[in-house]
Amino acid sequence: MAFHIKNPETDALARKVAALKKIGLTEAVHAALAHELEREQGKPSLVDLGVQFCRDLRARGNPAQGQPADKAFRDSLYEDT
Repeated sequence: MAFHIKNPETDALARKVAALKKIGLTEAVHAALAHELEREQGKPSLVDLGVQFCRDLRARGNPAQGQPADKAFRDSLYEDT
């Protein structure tokens, strides 16, 4: 299957990578795409980041020292001073 790079800047980048690595254009594009895919798949998802954030926050807390977040406390957050 043929692959045509229409963007001149992208074509130049592919040729530079191919020349530096002394490989063909197809192999250079393949290596770059494989590397980018591996990099993206290695990132944690937003859900994983959120779950880890909550776990870290919970680990830093000290429930024994905390005050209850009862109705009076929540109401005090909205009182005018």
